[in-house]
Amino acid sequence: MAKADSLKTIFYALGANFAIFVTKLAAAIVTGSGAMAAEAVHSLADCGNQGLLLLGMRSAKAPATLEHPLGHGKAIYFWSFLVALMLFSVGGAYSLYEGWHKLHDPEPLRRAWIAIAVLAFGVAAESVSMWGCLREVNKARGGRSLWRWFHESRQSELIVIFGEDLAALLGLAFALLAIVLTVITGNPLFDALGTLAIGVLLIVVAIFIAIEVKALLIGQSVDPELRDRIRSFIEQRPEVVRVFSLITLQLGPDVMIAIKAEMRRDATALDMVNAINAVERDLKIQFPEIRWSFFEPDFED
Repeated sequence: MAKADSLKTIFYALGANFAIFVTKLAAAIVTGSGAMAAEAVHSLADCGNQGLLLLGMRSAKAPATLEHPLGHGKAIYFWSFLVALMLFSVGGAYSLYEGWHKLHDPEPLRRAWIAIAVLAFGVAAESVSMWGCLREVNKARGGRSLWRWFHESRQSELIVIFGEDLAALLGLAFALLAIVLTVITGNPLFDALGTLAIGVLLIVVAIFIAIEVKALLIGQSVDPELRDRIRSFIEQRPEVVRVFSLITLQLGPDVMIAIKAEMRRDATALDMVNAINAVERDLKIQFPEIRWSFFEPDFED
């Protein structure tokens, strides 16, 4: 199963969202559409979110220190969680506020065709971003469904971008539908309802992202498929009689493993040390994401 390129996905999303933000903002000012204003804030928040993810990926590469002996890989989870909070507050909460305001103080749309044209452009640009994201997701998920991949993935930045892109496409659809209905009926109520729907959508997506990232922040093992492959690799080694336990921990792009296994008893102490070193060396060659390994030889669990 190939490793997804999260950095490429982030740049796809950043370019698309900035272009969409500029056009949405102009359209919101010209038309007075609350749904369009909510979408402009959503796109601006997404641009900021991608900047935070880039900062998180850079922070995660900092070397290990005495205070952080296992490195700073989990920093990306903090920034990803912050992105979920921004999506909830800046995107979702603002949209609900704008929708509630429009609901109680409606105003007619001006030059609605501009808003429709901008939203159509937004759908096209966001589709390019989603295409780039799905291409990387498909590399990582193998034969798993999208929902199973979303739940099992340990690449928080890719989870965030996927959630953002999905929310953006659905949000654009809600805004487009709201404005078209407003034009057809002449009733600005539909614009307000579309704004509220966008707010609810962003909050729901933010909650799902936050739940997944929270698990990584607390400390989560590698995804089940990778864990099974690591265990199988160790069990097939001729130096190892049986594996009692295997503990894995995902630390951003890096992985830590702790192994308790029974080694061949006909070996001397020096032979056993050399055998353990050989297993650990080959493990890191086979699974480059393993940065730390701790091996405990024993005769019983």
